[in-house]
Amino acid sequence: MDSGNVMVGALIFILLVVGANFVMFAIARGAARGGRSDWMTALKQGLSKPLDSQANKSMDELRQKMEELKKDSNKEG
Repeated sequence: MDSGNVMVGALIFILLVVGANFVMFAIARGAARGGRSDWMTALKQGLSKPLDSQANKSMDELRQKMEELKKDSNKEG
């Protein structure tokens, strides 16, 4: 393999690592300052939204109903 290609690949890799570290530093610094970080609350709500969906609530209700029916059938039998 050509040493020039290796150097270009290594440089790209180093830039990606440094860029990712800079982004994580900026996120951590913004969170530590405690200022208004609307994007962080929006991210938290967006990630927790699927857990609070209507379909999940209805499945929980169905699960509870099935458990009640199993308990009732065990008492009778």
